[in-house]
Amino acid sequence: MKKNKDSGNILLAIVLFVIGYFVFFGGEDNNNSIENKPRRNDNAFHLLSSDENRFVDESFKAYAKKNKIDLEITHMGDLDIVEELNTNSGKYNGAWISNSLWLYMLDNTSIYSESSSISISPVVMGIRKSKAKELGLIDRKVTNADILELIKNKQIKYVMPNVLSTNTGATAYLGFLNTLAGSPEVLTTEMLDDDRLAENLVSLFSGVERVSGSETYLEEMFKNDKNFEAIITSESSIININKQLNGDDKLYTIYPVDGVPINDSTFAYIKGDTDKKDQYFALKKYLLGEEGQRELLKTGRRTWYGGINKNADKSIFNPDDGIDTTRYLTAVKYPSKKVINKAITLYLDEFRKPIDIVFCLDYSGSMYGEGIESLINSMDYLLDSEKSASDNLQFSRKDKITVIPFETRANKTWGPYYGNNTSELINKIKTNSVGGSTALYDAIQNALELLKNESDDYNKVVIAMTDGAANVGTYQNLSYYYRRNNLRIPVYSITFGTADERQLQEIANLTNAKIFDGKENLLAAFKEVRNYN
Repeated sequence: MKKNKDSGNILLAIVLFVIGYFVFFGGEDNNNSIENKPRRNDNAFHLLSSDENRFVDESFKAYAKKNKIDLEITHMGDLDIVEELNTNSGKYNGAWISNSLWLYMLDNTSIYSESSSISISPVVMGIRKSKAKELGLIDRKVTNADILELIKNKQIKYVMPNVLSTNTGATAYLGFLNTLAGSPEVLTTEMLDDDRLAENLVSLFSGVERVSGSETYLEEMFKNDKNFEAIITSESSIININKQLNGDDKLYTIYPVDGVPINDSTFAYIKGDTDKKDQYFALKKYLLGEEGQRELLKTGRRTWYGGINKNADKSIFNPDDGIDTTRYLTAVKYPSKKVINKAITLYLDEFRKPIDIVFCLDYSGSMYGEGIESLINSMDYLLDSEKSASDNLQFSRKDKITVIPFETRANKTWGPYYGNNTSELINKIKTNSVGGSTALYDAIQNALELLKNESDDYNKVVIAMTDGAANVGTYQNLSYYYRRNNLRIPVYSITFGTADERQLQEIANLTNAKIFDGKENLLAAFKEVRNYN
């Protein structure tokens, strides 16, 4: 008994020592302790910058360092910048955003001042030269109504950035909205209720083949598929795409004579927690100075004012590609915040092309516990329109949704359900059992089989989620099936747990799609992938 008592005392001492050690020192690994977490540098100039400005970071930071400015840059999508400034403006000292329109959309416009346009880039349509020649669009004046007529007659299809998550997609939509409404002096909410306008916008978006939640990924997506005929994007993006295309595969740029949206790349001072106005003016001096403007010019940004430059560098602004710097561009007038908000609601509910989407969801044994709980919560959020509407991610009443749960087999199919009637589907997702292996390839092939013969009146997409490695079926069989059927349906993947990214990257390469990382936050990944359909 004495031996057991001594052992107990020793064990108690060890436990007390360990507890004391962790309390006093924070444990053996102090990297995650409060004291050792990276601290915000209050002396730095904190800039919130559009993703499309990344290319100038190196030279921008070098200039800042030379002038003794500690420049810290946080990149986001333009519409994410608006949300961030609405909630955390005190953290920042400046914002460099693609379009000044979004500063006017802030909840509190008094948080910024001293804004200046750094460069401009019109939002236009680029059409493969072979297609532009076929349609007689080379060296011809084109209106937005002409573009609409080509789409109505199914003579052209196009890809574009997502209206709800990207600056270029949103401004393109507002541009079409304004010109198809007759380019009024002031666009009103009443004008949006016009049946003819609604019919034209539905027809316009019927020509969309794919949407992208990122302007950068849109470029890659377009370059990877020679079957895409046209793209709506910025002029600078078309210039960048054409650097990697040849001959009649290159894009010919169309500037509608009745109006084009203009991105004015605005740099603004944000009234953060500390006064950094002197640093703001010093940084703006670089962006508007010779070196900064030269960097912007390289990527096809217009760095001159007045819209016309007959001496523009033709190695960048190539007239053979339809790039025209010799005529004045009629800029689209953007409507009020109230009108824009209503326009977005109408786009969501009525105008955008509906989707036919199949979710392939992993119910294998490794998902038991926290994994399946996260999956259920994510799908519940996406499919419950009241919840997803907070992020403008809700499905419309026209959208068709199907779920294929998989484990050792992928022989169940739930749906299709319409976007405004998903309560039964949510219940199926919540009550399905977990267990077995991972038949990811079979689930994806079944999803493609469902979509293969569906109407082209829908955009078709597969979203696959897995937490491990596929161990039933083979990639070779899936690849053979996809190529034999000449499919062009994207299969986006969301990783979770220990998902095999190599397998998922093969599927992404095969289907011209991409992977989203859900390992840290599965719901955030589902939100992001929703912007690509």
